[in-house]
Amino acid sequence: MTATPARQKALGTVPDGMTKDEWQMRVDLAACYQLTAKYGWSHMTGTHISARIPNTDDHFLLNPYGMFFEEITASSLIKVDKQGNILGGADYPINPAGFIIHSAVHMSMPNILCVMHTHTPAGTAVSCLDEGLLPLSQNALTILDFVGYHDYEGPALREDERDRIVDDIGDGRIAILRNHGLLTIGETVGEAFTWMWRAEMACKMQLEAQASGAKLRFASKEAQDYTRAQGRRIYSRDGFAKPGHEWPALLRQLERAGSNYYT
Repeated sequence: MTATPARQKALGTVPDGMTKDEWQMRVDLAACYQLTAKYGWSHMTGTHISARIPNTDDHFLLNPYGMFFEEITASSLIKVDKQGNILGGADYPINPAGFIIHSAVHMSMPNILCVMHTHTPAGTAVSCLDEGLLPLSQNALTILDFVGYHDYEGPALREDERDRIVDDIGDGRIAILRNHGLLTIGETVGEAFTWMWRAEMACKMQLEAQASGAKLRFASKEAQDYTRAQGRRIYSRDGFAKPGHEWPALLRQLERAGSNYYT
């Protein structure tokens, strides 16, 4: 993946006392936070995006609980262990509910480096519908085979919910958290972000169609099955639209806007 000039410069100036792996992950995760704000998916200081520091089993990065996503930079992210203990000095705490949800995935899926969670109006609204995400639009059909559901159990503050979250995600990449919001996972930060974009767009399109009040028209069963199969192929690791391929362009978008995510 080609680095932008700003990101390349940032990766060449690793702060003292920090590994290159940690700094690289901080740079990408900070970009993800700022992009989340730019796309209108943030929720004041609520919701969270986490990343495992590569080549560690139990060191993770989370947002400072009290900063808006647009303010977060690579150096402001907080490092925690798998118990949620903050490692090193920090001016802010972390959101304990965020750690329960994210650590569930990180501790059970070693290949997953990033977990993203949102409370957007569209994603939350679909999570409140009994039928969930409908096989209505092409955007929905191509991702449906990557979607799982997790029933609402209240604010995620109980450690015993971790196993149920992981079981409900299964081998997918998108989880609709009932009555709560959306969650996506990825082997890179870019993958988690682009899965969220696809899920968010599918939810918006469904709600727009439902809000029209007109009778919904579904594609034929044959067309639905074909499109779902194509989605599995297109978004596979070898597919032409493999998740995360847009990441360098997203970073360039941030940098054109004058972002300082890499500081």
